[in-house]
Amino acid sequence: MVEALFLFLQIMLINIVLSGDNAVVIALASKNLPLEERKKAIWWGAFGAIALRLILTLVAVSLLKIPYIQAGGSILLFWIAVKLLTDDDSHSNVKEATTLGKAIWTIIVADFVMSLDNVLAIAAKGNGNMTVIILGIGLSIPIIIWGSTLVMNLLHKYPIFVYLGAGVLGYTAGEMFVKDEKMIDLFLLENEFLHVWIPITTTLLVVGIGFAVKWARTLKLKTRNG
Repeated sequence: MVEALFLFLQIMLINIVLSGDNAVVIALASKNLPLEERKKAIWWGAFGAIALRLILTLVAVSLLKIPYIQAGGSILLFWIAVKLLTDDDSHSNVKEATTLGKAIWTIIVADFVMSLDNVLAIAAKGNGNMTVIILGIGLSIPIIIWGSTLVMNLLHKYPIFVYLGAGVLGYTAGEMFVKDEKMIDLFLLENEFLHVWIPITTTLLVVGIGFAVKWARTLKLKTRNG
């Protein structure tokens, strides 16, 4: 029970941290609509996005059982974790819709394109526990919808949440790698020591790279500004 609760909390954290961008998309896509239509666009768009994300996650859970795919996913997830800490993305390319239908479509399509990280991370972290996966996704989405501005402000004001989320992703990437049967055979990963230390190492690498890139970026700005 305690293990399932801890897993649920990790999935919630991953989904909220990785959905910061999605919250911006929801806000931008519907900002030009009248208030009443804006509410409908947010709810219908989010409903479609949740349904699509759940289906994709369940498909990903099945795919991760195929040899080599889990190892490939672990490398992709490691890159996503590093990108989360080092990216300075602008969302100016998100179209502001002028009709309810267009806004709903924009939200669903944008969420689909941007949800690979969420889907992969949650499928890997869930470890086949469908109940926890569905609850984790289902309950974190309303938080993002109702508090899209709050979520973004929270992540900007307290970067520790972003680092925690990235750390969980880094650890999950390491776990995925050591669970792939082909990698176990190839790199002799039966050793319990490696099963413990590879995820810890990937966590430290993600956070370390994130700190290093941000520090280098700050130094560059200081040098440029004299």
